[in-house]
Amino acid sequence: MNTMVEIKNLRKQFGSLVAVNDISFQVEKGEVLGFLGPNGAGKSTTMKMITGFLTPSAGTITVGGHDITDSPLAVKQKIGYLPEGAPAYPDMTPASFLEFIAEIRGLTGSKKQQRIDDIITQVNLEGVLYQPIETLSKGFKRRVGLAQAILHNPEVLILDEPTDGLDPNQKHEVRTLIKNMAKEKVIILSTHILEEVEAVCSRAIIIAKGKILADGTPNELEAKSKYHNAVTITLKNTQDAAEVRKTLLQVPGVHKLEPINEGDFLSYQLYPETHQSIISNVSRQAHEKQWEIVELHVEKGRLDEVFRSITMT
Repeated sequence: MNTMVEIKNLRKQFGSLVAVNDISFQVEKGEVLGFLGPNGAGKSTTMKMITGFLTPSAGTITVGGHDITDSPLAVKQKIGYLPEGAPAYPDMTPASFLEFIAEIRGLTGSKKQQRIDDIITQVNLEGVLYQPIETLSKGFKRRVGLAQAILHNPEVLILDEPTDGLDPNQKHEVRTLIKNMAKEKVIILSTHILEEVEAVCSRAIIIAKGKILADGTPNELEAKSKYHNAVTITLKNTQDAAEVRKTLLQVPGVHKLEPINEGDFLSYQLYPETHQSIISNVSRQAHEKQWEIVELHVEKGRLDEVFRSITMT
């Protein structure tokens, strides 16, 4: 295991407000960690502490073996950071801004220019290179922010809402870029877009009111859903609905049935006991009864339902 980021008992308090409340976690090289939570949960505050923009009230942050308090420059050399809103100098062009960032990061000569050229291509900035940043769309400003974050090829990438303001095609491009970079880096990204977690994250933490409420792979979190292993069956309406409901409730492992439609078709959601797999039993029963099946599928779980159930309690 190659732990690159280690957070222990991290706390941040603003007066009487506790924004981050004693959280601990580790991130290994090659992981893409999604940081999920409602507005005000403490996501951005945690990221600002990891990157050195805020000083923790308590706890420790270690990045690549360096403590953020004792060795802040060593930590910042290892980190690329895309903050919320992607601030940049509005009167600069993307070309001049990236030149400026490259110099700050210590890149020189042909290596500097090659790196700038590569990043411009990676995030598709060619068409706006010489426009003032203040004239760019929100999506292009976000791309400029991402470009500066990855310019020095950091070992750890901290991205606060990386696809905010991007259209679907741009989101796909950024997510592909994140997945391609993930093999050699630690990537921590905050998002409220649950599809983003499923698309790029190997692990997710759900945080609310400054505390970690869940930590696992997307599949592990989906397995907490009431819909995990639930089965939807849709039949042609050629038999008595009451008899169909009665039969389905007698299938081994079926705990609960919810009608979806009993009009032109008979459609039901079946919930299993203790998340066990019931798809084979339901399919067998349907074939024994010679029902005309229109649709039969099993759910892996719904991340949005897990998110709501965890954060709203």
